[in-house]
Order: sequence, then C-alpha cells, then structure tokens
Amino acid sequence: MIERTPILNMVTYFIMMFGLLLILGPFWMIFTASTQSLAQVNAVPFNLLPGTEFLHNLQAAWHRANLGPAMLNSLIMALLVMVGKIILASISAFAIVYFRSPLRHVFFWLVFMTLMLPLEVRVVPTYNIAADVFEPVRWLIQTLTGIELSLQWNLLNSYSGLVLPVIATATGTFLYRQFYMTLPDELTEAAKMDGARPLRFFIDILLPLSRTNMLALATIMFVYAWNQYLWPKLMTTEADYQTAMVAMTTLVPNINSLPEWNVSMAGALIIMLPPLIIVAALQRWFVRGLVSTEK
Repeated sequence: MIERTPILNMVTYFIMMFGLLLILGPFWMIFTASTQSLAQVNAVPFNLLPGTEFLHNLQAAWHRANLGPAMLNSLIMALLVMVGKIILASISAFAIVYFRSPLRHVFFWLVFMTLMLPLEVRVVPTYNIAADVFEPVRWLIQTLTGIELSLQWNLLNSYSGLVLPVIATATGTFLYRQFYMTLPDELTEAAKMDGARPLRFFIDILLPLSRTNMLALATIMFVYAWNQYLWPKLMTTEADYQTAMVAMTTLVPNINSLPEWNVSMAGALIIMLPPLIIVAALQRWFVRGLVSTEK
C-alpha cells in the first residue's frame, strides 16, 4: 500500500527546486556575464538578463587565451588519463580479487589508503620524480655497487609528464573490486573447466561484464583529468603543452588591467563545454555503472 502524502510531496518538490536553483544559478550568471559588454558586466547591481555581446566575447576569449591548442592538449591529457586509469584499475582489481595471494588484502588497503593523499599533498615528491625519473635508480645502483650512472629522463613539457604521474586511481580499483566481488564463483569455475587462462578470462568475460562500470569510471576520470590545474601548471613551462585550465588564467583580470569579466566568463563557457558533453552523453551509463545490480 502506498501512502498518499501530498504535503510531504510538495515539501520534497520545493527542496528539489531550491537545490536546482542553487546549482543552475551560477551557470546562469556565467552565461549572462558572457553576453554583456564591459560596462554592463561591471554594473552594480548585476543585470541577470542576457546582453548582445556573446559572440564577440567568445571570439575574444578564444584568441586571447589561444584556446584551440590548449583545449586539444586538455583533450589528449583527459583521454589518456581516462584510458590509463581504466586499464590500471581493472587489472589491479582483477589481481586483488582473483589471485589468492595471502597479502592481497594488504595490497588493497594500501591502495585504498591513497585516497587520503590527494595530488596536492604529494605534489613535491611527484614533481621531483617527474623531473628526473631515473634518480631513484641511479641512487640505488650507486649505493649497491658504487657505480655512477648518467641516465636521465625528464617528463617536463611532455604528454607523458602530464599523464603518467596521475594515471593511478584508488577510486577505480575500489569500484572494479566491488563489482568483481559480486560475480558468482561459478563463473570462474566454468571458465577454468573450459580451459580459459587468467588473461583470457579477464578479456573475454570480465571486461564485457564490466562495461557499465567502465563507462561510469570513464565519465568520472575524464572530468577529473580535464579539470586538473595544479599538475599541468607545474609540468608545463612551454605554451605547446599548456592545457585549457592553465590557459584560462590569462583571461582572469589582474589589478592593473581592465576587469573584463565578460571575456573571462565566455572563456569559462568554452572550457566547460567538453566535460558537459561527455557527462550528457554517458549519463545513462554513468548511473547504471554506479547503482545497477544487473549482471
């Protein structure tokens, strides 16, 4: 029996509408600011009605921040990080769940504990390694043998430097582990009886079954990589590898320049578009991958 509660339903809808306004309000302000002139955007009080300078502001933001190459760099970085995180997460979770090592739970919790260490906490040692990848190898060989090597590999100003240090993901490993643990043991036994090796079992059975999880993780990691600012800022000193988030800083007015927030907001709209498209396109799979129990 379903109880009819019209008053509670009205309160629920009111709260939902209020939350929707809180979410969409800033987006509407960004859009209206991007359509206004310099005088209009700095007027007090702020006018919430759109102006007529939208295309002009978009063009100005695109050329001033050189957003074409910057967005291409962000797209390459986001796609490589997304693919790399999915591959590493699926393989690491497969090893933790299906290989009966006595230390597998220890390894899982060590990986899971890295969720408490965001990039901002480990940025200094990570940058030191990216600036000289073979430094630990040289130190180890010199300590053990006394031989000094001149091996060097610098990841600065390269796509490998933008991608490799942020490619590991404890979140993805956790999601894949939880999914693998819901699969029946009979599936593994049937694969063994058919003579499937671990790699074949992983590729032919587990990966097709985890398609929804894969797309959900792809959505999360693409948005995560696209929105990265600190790491690309540290790793790129040349404009050829500058990402969209770093390029956006050139549109932010400083104390000695005109407060052209209309151009800044137009640039924000341009940069915001790719992740919005990805989320909109994969929304159904994203929800199914996180909450679905179908196997």
